[in-house]
Amino acid sequence: MSEPYRTDAPARTEIDAMPGAVVLQFGTGWCGWCQAAEPLIEQAFADFPNVARLRIEDGPKRPLGRSFGIKLWPTLVCLVDGREVARVTRPADASVVSRALAEMDDTAQSDG
Repeated sequence: MSEPYRTDAPARTEIDAMPGAVVLQFGTGWCGWCQAAEPLIEQAFADFPNVARLRIEDGPKRPLGRSFGIKLWPTLVCLVDGREVARVTRPADASVVSRALAEMDDTAQSDG
């Protein structure tokens, strides 16, 4: 099982300064959409062990989610060196997540 969603989200400035490939996964532990998507997300991440993932609890008055315009859960925001390169919302299969992770990997390698 995955790590629980963090309630202590980092500041946006910290996220923007993170080096390399990082995925922010916004959602909550009680969200049915999040629970249904988790096995698909886990499956996709198995092929990308070097991509960091932060599971961030989202909701009203949570500034990090608002700064990324999050409206639906789960939403995965894929960043390379603090810059968004892909986004996946409510994935229906692992291949959608895998494509976003591959795009991140390609961007990270071409930037590096």
